[in-house]
Amino acid sequence: MEIGVIGTGSMGTILLESFVDARVYIEHDLKMTNRTIGKAYELSEQLPMIEVVNSSTELVQHCDLIFICVKPLQFPDLLRELKNHVTSDTIIISITSPITVNQLEDMIPCKVARAIPSILNRALTGPSLLSYGNRLTENDQEFIHSLMSKISKPLVIDESITRVSSDIVSCGPAFMSYLLQQFIDGATRQTQISKEDATTLTTNMIIGLGKLLEKEFYTLPTLQERVCVPGGITGEGIKVLEHEVGFMFDHLFQQTHAKYYEDQELISNSLNEHTKKG
Repeated sequence: MEIGVIGTGSMGTILLESFVDARVYIEHDLKMTNRTIGKAYELSEQLPMIEVVNSSTELVQHCDLIFICVKPLQFPDLLRELKNHVTSDTIIISITSPITVNQLEDMIPCKVARAIPSILNRALTGPSLLSYGNRLTENDQEFIHSLMSKISKPLVIDESITRVSSDIVSCGPAFMSYLLQQFIDGATRQTQISKEDATTLTTNMIIGLGKLLEKEFYTLPTLQERVCVPGGITGEGIKVLEHEVGFMFDHLFQQTHAKYYEDQELISNSLNEHTKKG
């Protein structure tokens, strides 16, 4: 099967690099293109096993499965451009959350799916989120699941939890990185530890924490119980977190969802304009 990627920005590049590390190109031909084609050729210098195609329309004519990795508001124009170049067997996969699978099916007359990756997939680990369109066969779904399994642990989700799932999977690494950086900065402000040492200790701590959870030695609650002994220092730190964190994460999800609904409205308006023009 020939697999293409349209868009070589941050997530498109991560997807391609992950497929290369997972040696997907040995079983399947990989192709890529970008609106600014020079960027695709620059990336091909690092990934010479991926063929650069000069346009999106040319790419879909040569690929069976295409990941679209462009910004949400670019989708209507791009899919309008591609719709006359796909076949009923072409599989288009979006990696963006504000556009539903049903909207994708309305925009283009082929098979569609959504696969939301994470930066964690660059290490061939972490989750990815899958949603399937009605035109996909069982074999199509199995192929997509198998492909994403090479770089992640795929989870099929319901449309209603797309945004919060993406917040956790796709945005979560950035959120947690920010908190860890604040953890490091607090340690260096309040004590004599160097930023270098605090960063090394924190990085190794979080890697070790991930391994404990991965091997199922502990769950998050049982790990806290094990470390937080009665009357101990950890307990005093937890008291501060309980007081200071409060509803911080509630507000975070409120904000991300507000932006999500704003993007959905902009996309719907754009689609309506295209429908009127059509």
